[in-house]
Amino acid sequence: MSTVAEKAHLKGGEFLIKDTIAEDVFIPENWDEEQLMIAQTCQDFIEQKVVPVLNRIDAQEEGLMVDLIHQAGELGILGISLPEEYGGFGKDFTTAMLISEKTGPGASFSVAVMAHTGIGTLPILYYGNDDQKNKYIPKLATGEWKGAYCLTEPGSGSDANSGKTRATLSADGKYYSITGQKMWITNAGFADVFTVFAKIDNDENLSAFIVEKGFEGLSLNPEEHKMGIKGSSTRQVFFNDCKVPVENLLSERGNGFKIAVNILNLGRIKLGGAALGGAKAVITQAIRYANEREQFGRPISKYGAIRYKLAEQAIRAYATESAMYRASQNIEDATHNLIEGGMDAGKAKLKGTELFAIEAAIIKVHASEALDYIVDEGVQIYGGMGYSAEAPMDRAYRDSRINRIFEGTNEINRMLTVDMILKRAMKGELDLMGPAQKVASELMSIPDFNLDEEDFFTTEKKYITNFKKAVLLVAGAAVQKLMTSLAKEQEVLMYIADMLIETYVSESIQLRVEKLAGQRGDDNVKEQKDMMQVYIRDAADRIFKAGKEALNSFAEGDERKMMMVGLKRFTKTEDLNTTAARRRIAAKLIEENKYCF
Repeated sequence: MSTVAEKAHLKGGEFLIKDTIAEDVFIPENWDEEQLMIAQTCQDFIEQKVVPVLNRIDAQEEGLMVDLIHQAGELGILGISLPEEYGGFGKDFTTAMLISEKTGPGASFSVAVMAHTGIGTLPILYYGNDDQKNKYIPKLATGEWKGAYCLTEPGSGSDANSGKTRATLSADGKYYSITGQKMWITNAGFADVFTVFAKIDNDENLSAFIVEKGFEGLSLNPEEHKMGIKGSSTRQVFFNDCKVPVENLLSERGNGFKIAVNILNLGRIKLGGAALGGAKAVITQAIRYANEREQFGRPISKYGAIRYKLAEQAIRAYATESAMYRASQNIEDATHNLIEGGMDAGKAKLKGTELFAIEAAIIKVHASEALDYIVDEGVQIYGGMGYSAEAPMDRAYRDSRINRIFEGTNEINRMLTVDMILKRAMKGELDLMGPAQKVASELMSIPDFNLDEEDFFTTEKKYITNFKKAVLLVAGAAVQKLMTSLAKEQEVLMYIADMLIETYVSESIQLRVEKLAGQRGDDNVKEQKDMMQVYIRDAADRIFKAGKEALNSFAEGDERKMMMVGLKRFTKTEDLNTTAARRRIAAKLIEENKYCF
């Protein structure tokens, strides 16, 4: 199969059973001039208009957030990926992800904008009819109207379809009457348009409605007091016989759950973008503080303990970025292929994201947990000042925590990752059985530990090939042993998910560095190669631990011993002086006085 054909036919989850060519992945070092210009506009806005007033935003100063959203709309930041016919710029998915990243340092402003441009706008764009799109999207694109998304209820979080909010059609058939309660609704305090999910009568599945703030029967609770993202508006929304015209039913009756799931797929990967942007900003702050803060007569950036932290922060951010833009381009390519095949553009964008829902969940988990690590170490690098509300780490630390809950908890996303792969295998969309059987038979063969020393990337590629075998070994054994009860073994599912996540991210960073080395030459990517090698070796340890815990959960006797031998074989790596590698990475960061990768 040719490289072009391989790229065109790549499907979500296939990374586990197919090799990817480095030239086929998108890397952020290859942004074009227009994308960089758009990114710079967004970055300048955040640095000049948002960051100086973060304290005022956190205090929820009346009208401030609304004014900032208007200003962002005037610059076109809200309409980057919206079609030109509705006042947007019609840019591709990777560009939209770049804007998500650049808004990340905006703290609560980022949350408000991401909610507005994502879950507040996209349900109408992708599922609305022409009249609905013409009425609402242009005003959402400019920020004249702000959007919100009403799904979560007091008794339904992860189990969204169990919501109790009800809609009843009036006797004259002109409107629906909605009654119920929604909670944790971002932007609720100033939103003009709400996408509301409710069940019509006794339907099994949700339907979706476009509700304007002026509709009779809609009311709000006061602002919630939150641990972090204090500047974002979060309220409960009540519907008391709220009358919604029938023409505001979004899509078809009973299609609401599908809308919710597909929009959340988009929300997950975009959350990864915002988390990455926030992480890079924190790393830069930590580097600059370490260069300025002196103890025992010299900057603390001179000390090994601090250098370890700075390097590890950078490694995790770089790995996250590698995976995120790889998946973003996969989504864009899939969408393009669907459009070329005759599918409507809106449906193609949703289907393209759905095809890579596995990768979106992986990135959501990895990015949010990388950010948590980075801000925690940021506090530590600042020392006592890190715990002061006067220093930037206070806000970053508190704001980070919500990301592991937003867009489906990380636990739910981990289980979804495995569930989606297994379901696709059962449908015949992914051939996992053949590769899994090959791995099982390989356990009986003599291992080949001969690694090619001449080609630097050959060694790393062999490690990743083995990581995939480790996943197939453990997942295949779990399916065979537990069968239908596997869905109830949540611990096992999460162990397998961790193996999948580390495998995907390891491969992503390897592909990025290999492609970059091909473009710049090996001598110009020394620190990137260090980051890749350190990450892959740490990933090997994490994959082994997760696999061991999983096998110990269900395997016994000689069978367990044999699989454990295989797991050790598939997670074996050559020794590396990671201390020296981290020192080189840290030295580059310290020299540049910022996150520079």
